[in-house]
Amino acid sequence: MVRTDDDDWDPATGVGVTATFGATARAVGAAAGLLNDPFAEPLVRAAGVPYFTRIIDGDLVETDEAENRTTAALIDILVTHTRFLDGFLADAGRAGIRQAVILGSGLDARPYRLWWPPGTTVYEIDQPRVIEFKTRLLYGLGAKPTAHRRAVGIDLRQDWLAALWRVGFDADQPTVWIAENLLVGYLPPGGQERLLKDVTAVSALGSRFAADHMPTWTPLQQKAGRAFVDRWRKFGLDVDLAALTYPGEYRYLPEWLASNGWETVDRDVVELFAAMGMPGRWSVRPRDVAITPRYVTATLV
Repeated sequence: MVRTDDDDWDPATGVGVTATFGATARAVGAAAGLLNDPFAEPLVRAAGVPYFTRIIDGDLVETDEAENRTTAALIDILVTHTRFLDGFLADAGRAGIRQAVILGSGLDARPYRLWWPPGTTVYEIDQPRVIEFKTRLLYGLGAKPTAHRRAVGIDLRQDWLAALWRVGFDADQPTVWIAENLLVGYLPPGGQERLLKDVTAVSALGSRFAADHMPTWTPLQQKAGRAFVDRWRKFGLDVDLAALTYPGEYRYLPEWLASNGWETVDRDVVELFAAMGMPGRWSVRPRDVAITPRYVTATLV
């Protein structure tokens, strides 16, 4: 698959597979008591990707130890970043922010699984088929949102901001923005720049922003990505992660934010674990740090 300007997907195809893998990680983390997400497992099962179902069933004992360690390490990172973002949202709520926008929300059910202060509105934006799938399944499970949920089914390469206005977004109020597993090549460079400009333009002072990011896919990262998906193919999941991302050079995200009025903190994966009070949980070689995303938080000042 090669990205096109009008490609779309559901949780079992294209870029949507990465959302289902994220839900798989949350299901594993929830089973281990590391985070609260009772919806991740049923969402993964409903998506119908056999390899991910086998992961949450613990049914991969026949794989070699190196492959298990690689998958387990990535799941550990995803779970830790999810916990970090959950805490980031809670901190924003305690600071008085009552408006959250989750850009590329995937299969995460944050409006249902997290604590939100009374009066909070959570806007979820993603592909129409992803939003419809998640909404339908959560309704079938009898899930009740813990905040005012506004689901916006639109491609983030399109005029998502107009769609956000239509469902009640208030630019006069501070917003907490989350872009999880999005600014790592899933938008074209120009599209990512437009998204960041739009976010900044409609953010009141005191707004907050958090994302993982990579300025470009280096040859080392591309090699690691190919090796990782080669393991997936052994179990029938034929996905080329490199083909799901756009080529080109992206401006370094913390630099962009800082030059546009945001006060930023940027972390590598080791610093992310340390920020979560787990400095020794995931020790890595410099090469491993080089192939993982970085993690930025920012406040508009």
